[in-house]
Order: sequence, then structure tokens, then C-alpha cells
Amino acid sequence: MKAAVVRTFDAAPEFGDFEEPVASENETVVTVGAAPLSPIVRALAAGKHYASHGAAGFVAGVDGVGTDSFGRRVYFLFPKAPFGSMAQKALVSNSMLVPVPDELADEQAAAIATAGLASWVALTRRARLRNGETVLVTGANGAAGRMALQTARHLGASKTIAVARTHAKLQGLDADVKIALNDNADADLRARFDEGVDIVLDFVWGDPACRILKAAASNRGTPVGAPRLRYVQLGTLAGDEIPLRGDMLRGSGLELLGSGIGSVSVEDLLTGAGELLAASPAAGFAPTFQSLPLDRLADAWNGDPGVRYILQPGQH
Repeated sequence: MKAAVVRTFDAAPEFGDFEEPVASENETVVTVGAAPLSPIVRALAAGKHYASHGAAGFVAGVDGVGTDSFGRRVYFLFPKAPFGSMAQKALVSNSMLVPVPDELADEQAAAIATAGLASWVALTRRARLRNGETVLVTGANGAAGRMALQTARHLGASKTIAVARTHAKLQGLDADVKIALNDNADADLRARFDEGVDIVLDFVWGDPACRILKAAASNRGTPVGAPRLRYVQLGTLAGDEIPLRGDMLRGSGLELLGSGIGSVSVEDLLTGAGELLAASPAAGFAPTFQSLPLDRLADAWNGDPGVRYILQPGQH
């Protein structure tokens, strides 16, 4: 079969031939209709993700949409190595499948899942968003950040705040407040946290996180105790490490949380994906994406990093 094969961690995956999977007990071979190229897929293919282990010689892709052996359309997560989702067929545990609503095309469902699952799980499992709360999203101009704004509103947030590096990157975002990280941003951020922010979804870390945490948690202590602020770390596009003062934790209501593989059970990730897809037709979730046939893997891999690509093995 044709697949995106990771032959070495030092180069991009190659479009080529790979052995076809054969299902054993409690496994299903899924005919793949759409597979997302997400940041985690790139990191795993380079051997740089915190969940990376083992050697090269596998098919890229951690999730996708396709048809199971009974002809049912399904979303699948974490196919069994070495068979990733970026191939004509993937090997999947029966417990790693959820149905896809008829209203969603394969590539649309894949785009919703890859862009929206992180924020859906963070808001429902880790931060546990309550109706009427305020949610701030960093990296809000990215595919995941845009979906986080939509998801927060759908799940009951009364106010959303979008943060990105420039005013240009904030254009077109559906948020109540937009903050560009220019020279005047620190005062603006401080004012927003003075008004009240309940949850931060951080997709970037690095310097933006330093500025946001300083505005959120510096000099916040009160005799009655500061309100809770659940700061959820979801990605490190702007840097893996930051300096963090201990008194920011002691003197504020700041709670640092992570959400992702390891901090959330695989069962919760899959269940969250099923909830997200089931809610999508009524919610009108519409992430931006570009579909390409799998044989244009190189174009997607080397394409615009701001575009979420969906690869379709059955298209030419």
C-alpha cells in the first residue's frame, strides 16, 4: 500500500510503499479517507515529541477518519505501530474508534478533530469550564487556537480573549477581546486579568507565556485569597522552557496544568473526540484546512506552517 513512511528522523517522511496491516483479535483495518498533518505528527516523525520512543521505520500519523471493515465511517486515534494514519490502510484497536456524523465529510471531520480535540479535552477534563467564565487563548490565530475560541464559546464561556503576536494575525478571529503582543500589551493584559480571567489555553509557551503569566500572577495576593486561574499548557511553538518565579504561585490563584498525552487518559481523549464530532454539526465548527492527496505529501510537509493540511490517500 502507499503511505507516508518515516525512514529516518533526520528527513521528512517519504511517499512510498509499506506493508499492509493485518488485523488480529480486537483489531480493525481501517481504510483511511483523511489523515491530519498536525504539530504532534511532525514532532513524532522527527523523534522530538515527548512521547517519541523507538526507531524510525513506521508510517506517520496519529489519527484519521475512514471506513472500518463493516463499512462504518469512524474517527480513529493512535493506530497500532508501525501503521500510522497517513496510509491507504491503518491498523486500529477496536477500542480506539468512534462514529463520525453523516453530516461531516471525511476531511472536515479530520480537520475538526485535529484542530479542536486539544481545547475540547482541556476545557472539559482538565480546566472544567463552567458557564459564564472567561477564557483567554494564546496562539489564537493558529488552527487549534481558532477552534479553541469556538469551543470555549460552545461550552459556555461568556467572554473569549484572543492573543497573538501581531494585529494582522488577529484579523478575522471571532473573539470578544483581541490583544496583540506589541510593546503596549503588558498593560492591556494586566487590565484584562484585573477584570477577571478564569482559564488560559496556551498553545505557544515561550516568551508569550512569560508576559501573560506576569500579568496574571505578579503582585496578586490579597488577604481573602486570589481567585482561581487555571492556566492550561497545550503546546510549545514559541519555546520549550520559561523562567517562573515561585512567588507567582504562592501569591496568586494561579494553577498550572498540562493537557495532552499522559496527563489525560487515552480513553478520555477518544471519548472527547467522539463528543466533539457529535457536537460539530449543530455547533457549526468550521476550521480552516487544505486537503491534498497523499502523493502530495512533500507539498504538505514543506507548506505553509500556518495551514492545517489534511491528506487523503484515496484522492489523486
